[in-house]
Amino acid sequence: MTMPSPTQGPVPAVNAPSRTFTLAYHSRRSMRSHITPSLDAERAFWQAGVRLVAGVDEAGRGAWAGPVVAAAVILPCDERVVADLDGVTDSKQLTPAKREALRARIQQVALAWSVGSASSAEIDALGILAATRLAMLRAVSGLSPAPEALLIDALSLPALALPQRAFARADALSLSVAAASILAKTTRDALMCALDAELAGYGFARHKGYGTRAHLQAIRRLGACPIHRRTFKPLAQLALDLPGPC
Repeated sequence: MTMPSPTQGPVPAVNAPSRTFTLAYHSRRSMRSHITPSLDAERAFWQAGVRLVAGVDEAGRGAWAGPVVAAAVILPCDERVVADLDGVTDSKQLTPAKREALRARIQQVALAWSVGSASSAEIDALGILAATRLAMLRAVSGLSPAPEALLIDALSLPALALPQRAFARADALSLSVAAASILAKTTRDALMCALDAELAGYGFARHKGYGTRAHLQAIRRLGACPIHRRTFKPLAQLALDLPGPC
């Protein structure tokens, strides 16, 4: 199955278990889950006269199988969008049902949105970093109107001559990037569920191509299939033991 074209619209020492570390780790997770994305980053561009600001994020970068999917979202230059998109945050903090409900709302509220992807073959050929950037470029290129600036989770896009700000945790801090994270995640999850029907036995609908014990057992039993990323370490390490492509 192929993706559609871009669519508008901390470990402590082994011998010294650390209660302090455990508490700190859970504290950081708790703090992240309580962050509410804002328009601060978007507003900085708006106040400089740049109105069409796209938030960009990806899903599936660490998976063993399937594409990496990116989304780009331009929100209206209007403070009321915060209320309109109440509940939108980093997709990893949301249940599947909540993500689906918010997806529809984002598509309704956004001035423009687009998704793009890079296949497992492109990931193997280019490397995951370059392939992630390629998926992001495809998502941005599908926006209409075209963006005047970008806000990106972690990665910059040097191939685009646009003002851009890439920063860590952008999907938890910027509303437009959080919205993009939800569109990327829901698009990829739907694709992996569809691929589960075509490539039975791997459990793609459950684990979405990520590294789980069940996924590893399926690969050992069935071998790698066409959407597996063969250059990824877990697959490469298993290469000599696998019966071959399905």
